[in-house]
This record gives sequence, C-alpha cells and structure tokens, in this order.
Amino acid sequence: MEAIETALRSAMHQAGASALAQLLRYDPPDTDHRTIPCPCGHWAHYKELRSKTMLTVLGPVELRRPYYLCDDCSKGQYPADVELDIAGLESSPGVRRMQAMVGSEMPFAPGCEPMKVLAGLDVTAKAIERAAEAIGTEIAQQDNQEIGRAKQLVLPVVCKQNIPKMYVLMDGVQVPVVASETEGRMGRVEGQPARTRECKLGCVFIQTTVDPEGWPIRDADSTTYVGAIETAEEFGFRIYTEAWRRGWEWATVKVVIGDGAVWIWNLADQHFPGAIQIVDLYHARQHLWKIAALLHPHDPAAKKLWMIPMKDLLDDGAIEPLVTHLREIAAAHADAHPDLAEEVLKEAEYFATNASRMRYPEFRGKGLFVGSGVVEAGCKSVIGSRLKRSGMFWTVRGANAIIALRCCRINGRFEDYWEQHRAA
Repeated sequence: MEAIETALRSAMHQAGASALAQLLRYDPPDTDHRTIPCPCGHWAHYKELRSKTMLTVLGPVELRRPYYLCDDCSKGQYPADVELDIAGLESSPGVRRMQAMVGSEMPFAPGCEPMKVLAGLDVTAKAIERAAEAIGTEIAQQDNQEIGRAKQLVLPVVCKQNIPKMYVLMDGVQVPVVASETEGRMGRVEGQPARTRECKLGCVFIQTTVDPEGWPIRDADSTTYVGAIETAEEFGFRIYTEAWRRGWEWATVKVVIGDGAVWIWNLADQHFPGAIQIVDLYHARQHLWKIAALLHPHDPAAKKLWMIPMKDLLDDGAIEPLVTHLREIAAAHADAHPDLAEEVLKEAEYFATNASRMRYPEFRGKGLFVGSGVVEAGCKSVIGSRLKRSGMFWTVRGANAIIALRCCRINGRFEDYWEQHRAA
C-alpha cells in the first residue's frame, strides 16, 4: 500500500510540476513593455528570455522569464522573480515556508528527512538553514519595528477586553555561541572565558479562575512568548510591547513574576508600574537550601531539619523574622568562618530586598500564581529544545532569527506573518 500511494504522489507531483512549468513560461514583452525603470535612475531594456530552475512544492520546475539590462549601470533585472517572490532564491515561497517550519523545530541536517518523507522534496541542510534564518530575520525585523513604535508611544490599538488577571513572567537562559560572540566577555565561572550568551525570555498569560481547592488555573492557549539575546533595556521594550498587544491596559489584576535577578525588577518598575511583583517561591526556597548546605555541608539530616522552620517562615511571608535570623547566623560565624558569614549575610540581603515580593499568603489569598514555572518551562521548550542541543554553537544573529521564528509559530502568528509577507 505504501509503495502504491508513494508512487501515485510522485506521479501527481510530476504532473503538477509540468503544469506549473507551462504556467511559468513567460512570453517576450510587447513593444510597450520592453523598457523598465532601473534603480540607478535610467532605463533597463529587454534582452531575452532566460531560464531558471527552482524547487517548488511539486518538485523542480523550470521558469522562463524576461531579462532586462541597464546599459548605464550594467545591472540586470528579472521583474517576474520579484513578482513570484523568488528573486535571488532557488526555492518557491511554499518550499521556504516548509523549510522554515522544519528548521524551527529541529537541527537543520536532520530536517532533510521530514522534507523528503513528508513532502517528497530533496533539500540540503544549508537550504533549510538559509530559509529558516531568513524568515526568522524578517519576523524579528517586523517585531523590532513594532517595538520601535512602542518606544515612541505609538502602540497598537487593542479592543477593550475583560481580563481578570494578566501575568508577565521573565527569565534568562544561556545559549551556546561561537567564540567570536563572547570575545572579551568573562564566563559565569570566575576566571573562565564565556562560552554562552544569555537569551532573555518572557511570557504573557491570562488567568480567569481557580480550581475547587483555590489553586490558580492558567487559561488554555493564553500563553505567548517573546525572547532574544539582547540587553535588559532592549528586552524591556520587547516584553512591554507584547503585554500591551495582549491587552495589559484592560487587565483588572496585573502581576509580574520572576526570580531574584535585579534586571527583572528594574524592568517591572519601569514598564509595569503598579503591577503586583512576586518572587518565584521555589526560587526563594533554593536560596534557603543554599544556606542550609553552607551550614551543614556533610549532614543531610541536619540540613533538612534546619530547613523546616526556615521554609515555614518563607511560606508564611514572614520575611522580617527570617532576615533577622539569618543575620544572627552570620554574626555568630563572623569570627570563626568569615566567608560563610559573608555568604549568609548576602542571602539575608536578598530576602530583605525582596520582602514585599514574598508575601505568599497574601498572594495566594488573592488566587494568584506564586511560581514562575511557565517561563522556566519556556526556557526549556522554546529555547533549550532547539538552541541548546549537543554540538550547537550559534551566532547571535542566527540564534535571534530562530528564536523569533519559534516564538512566532508557538504564539500562533505564523499564518499572520505569511499573509503580510504575501501582501508586501
């Protein structure tokens, strides 16, 4: 059965390719259309019909179209190529769309197999890479244009909506890059050169209700992502633009969740003033576990025992007593173990600085999320699953193109992009 249906598909593709080739055989232009404007300001004159073989969704097809040449600048033109969206390219828009979808989901070389099996097309890894990065770059450029307008306070018009609770979550994930992208940068380990660059990822989602036990429920299909390897300042406008597009101004309750990274709260203050700020509870607990490991490095039982009252204080939002206790621990070890005391004191300041963002009983009483699991999962599913596979090293430009493409597809906006591309 498989052999029969595959053979029939191949025959249909061949017939379709022959028909398409006939449709794409242009006649020589008539007398009135034998000159066209040249970008240099002069005129290009028709010379002859020239052939070009391109890969279409039906297979290879030969195109014959008019060729124009400017006598002044010696530049040639193929107006039909521009009309068909194949200028300087070897693949049709339909094939490039397939290549972009495959390239956004898997490494370029393995992507050749689904192109062959599912579409019956033989393509190279480099062709998939070029198509995916070119389309991703175009999507990123469109995003940057919208962000640029947002910087000028020219924001998209968003119809009034009933949004009970809207969340903005932010996090960072390291992406492996080529050596030239980390030149002069120090790594995360002291004394080691950097081998990665941080991709900042943000997500926006809506919560309408809670479950019977009072736990918040994220609305299905309400999560969208934005991300890029860029500065915190640049990313701030990116996540702000996305939140505004989603209807931030109409949300009754607005929430920003993140870990303890200073850049996140700087952006929250700048772009989302008045929003409830929450430090991810589970990230805060990790800080307590770090202290427990410092105090009881070789005694797992003592470590767990120490954590019980500390975790209770944190979960109860009793941050001031927790900070006081940590400072007392630091003071008690100041003489005998100054390094340990310094680390504990540093953690105490972390909790003191974020005290207002750790009132977890208050947040839970309002039916709010207190964890940043959605964006942390996004760091793995949106970024890590595609850009952090074994042996991958990206340029920033290439990584940002794939990130833009993946976010566009995951957000359900790829069809909108393609419609705009066709209309351009």
